[in-house]
Amino acid sequence: MNWQKFNGETLHVPILQAVEETIVREHNLGNKLKIYIGTDSQVKRRVVEFATVIVFLRENRGGFMFIHKDRKTHTMSIKERMLIEVQHSIEIAYQVCPLLDQYQVDLEVHADINTNPNFQSNAALKEAMGYIMGMGFMFKAKPESFASTNCANKLVQ
Repeated sequence: MNWQKFNGETLHVPILQAVEETIVREHNLGNKLKIYIGTDSQVKRRVVEFATVIVFLRENRGGFMFIHKDRKTHTMSIKERMLIEVQHSIEIAYQVCPLLDQYQVDLEVHADINTNPNFQSNAALKEAMGYIMGMGFMFKAKPESFASTNCANKLVQ
């Protein structure tokens, strides 16, 4: 999996190493971190583009993120696409979870799913919430899911 910073710089180490180095650096600088993971997707000419982000938010000091982009040419329903987004986020959250426990960093998994039943993405809300919470992670959906709804969204637009 290729990861990069928001400025386009490629991370030349495995994502777990990059996350751990970031946590250690920020702790050494006296910053308290919270991590948010989210994925968004966009369909463009039968190709689904996915962007997964790991957002590092410093308490009262701003934040930054690591980005992974992926593409699938598989045709899928909106519900399937929403659940694949959640799956991408869960995979990353599961990988970094031992580090977050070790360094006592809080984590939230954000889903780009609308809580309003008038929107199509709402069809996947119950399954996504059950999947994320069943894995033991804090869950946020729209409008509180900024990691997926804002950060990842900007990368697939």
